[in-house]
Amino acid sequence: MRLIIVRHGDPDYSIDSLTEKGWKEVEYLSEKLSKFDVKEFYVSPLGRAKDTASLTLKKMNRTAVECDWLREFDVLIDRPDVTDRKIILWDWLPQDWTKDERFYQYDHWFENERLQKADAKGYYDYVTGKFDELLASHGYVREGHYYRAEKANNDTLVFFCHFGLECVLLSHLLSVSPMVMWHGFCAAPSSVTTINTEERREGIASFRISAFGDISHLYAHDEPPAFAARFCETYDNKEERHD
Repeated sequence: MRLIIVRHGDPDYSIDSLTEKGWKEVEYLSEKLSKFDVKEFYVSPLGRAKDTASLTLKKMNRTAVECDWLREFDVLIDRPDVTDRKIILWDWLPQDWTKDERFYQYDHWFENERLQKADAKGYYDYVTGKFDELLASHGYVREGHYYRAEKANNDTLVFFCHFGLECVLLSHLLSVSPMVMWHGFCAAPSSVTTINTEERREGIASFRISAFGDISHLYAHDEPPAFAARFCETYDNKEERHD
């Protein structure tokens, strides 16, 4: 089985939709995705994800199953250096979160006191539980850190969602800490991540990423990637987002 996880196009968060650039991105994206033989489409209920899916679905005359658990993983925490508001999990400063070695461990990342207060693990378990239910309905049942292939297949499933949520799904499939994913990876708007099952022994499947954050559909049209999800490359780059 092949899973394709798509981050929404360049967002206009103020209206939960896409910018003018974002609409161009998802048009180019639709040219790519519409060539695939897709078994099923799944989409977040948020507008920017549904808008991203819309052009591909229209091209293919298809519909998508809307899943509430595919919405952005918007757990907020009290960041040590910010006192006037709560901050999304992947906006911590590295000099702060890296001090806690538990964040690097799949079985302990959620033990940090700030994450416990926000019940990050509770929401993580809800999302990954729903994800596993869906995978089981397609023939792959979670068993420890791998999947039992009860009905092995070559189907392609496409998920239109969000960066933070994508990292949660990947961390679950790979059994790695989501903190490492949130802070160590960057998926540009409209990017495509591809994960395939690998069944080296009959009935025993694991998932391997063959492409992360692919934006070749943008390069094919000389369209630069949007800067959303990134911070400044160097501190002196004043035109780039700092914090």
